[in-house]
Amino acid sequence: TMFSWLSLGMEKLVVCLYKRPNALCRLICFPWAAGGTSALAQWGRLFSSSTEVYSLRFPGRESRLEEPFAKDMTSLVTEIITALLKDLQEKPFAFFGHSFGCYVCFAVALQLKEKYGLEPFHLFVSGAHAPNPEVLLQIKRIPAHDVTDEDIIKYVTTQEGTPSEFLQSEEIKKQLIETFREDLRLLQTFSFEKAERNIPLSCDITCFNGSEDKPYDLKAWPELTSGDISSYKLPGGHFYLLEPSNEIFLVKHITRCIENAGL
Repeated sequence: TMFSWLSLGMEKLVVCLYKRPNALCRLICFPWAAGGTSALAQWGRLFSSSTEVYSLRFPGRESRLEEPFAKDMTSLVTEIITALLKDLQEKPFAFFGHSFGCYVCFAVALQLKEKYGLEPFHLFVSGAHAPNPEVLLQIKRIPAHDVTDEDIIKYVTTQEGTPSEFLQSEEIKKQLIETFREDLRLLQTFSFEKAERNIPLSCDITCFNGSEDKPYDLKAWPELTSGDISSYKLPGGHFYLLEPSNEIFLVKHITRCIENAGL
């Protein structure tokens, strides 16, 4: 039946370690390139009982290792919306996306708004540029095959989420490199042209970044929403969000935004 297929889609896609059926809202977390679900799924324990945290597992990783990677951004967005639609219609939701996950959650938010008139009440974005045609063009120009395995491993090892013993295993190393390249390729299939005078979203957007990370271009965000935009720099590099003290700050700040939304 359609229902069992949907709930299967949901089980594959969503990791929810701290189930809170009576929560007022959900925070849906989108991981970084080659990222798994564990770091963001653990946030569930840090939020109060009024917030349920979902961490998304994209095809080609963890328990979905045997599945082919998403063929392009559109098919990933479609999969996410199909599996989550019932939940998103049921109670208010916010998105948190880091790096690659930021572009995916923005693509999902656009599609939800356009097709279903649904929208997150807040978008939390981290370690990424505001998606505008120039930025996406620059990303498209990165020759994915020219990014060396060494560069990818360096990126992946800066994630506290990847234990070094993982990288002793050639097989896991190969898998991470492949997943990273696939995520980059996927990102390069994302195109977004803003219609004249049309501001697609109305939610507030908060941008978080690491103070030691490269600077990100955030100036397009005000054209993408009629809501308020705020930005915060936290100590650390690209994976600043994995530092326990930053994690506490993020959770407190996100909680305050949820309270202010007056759900």
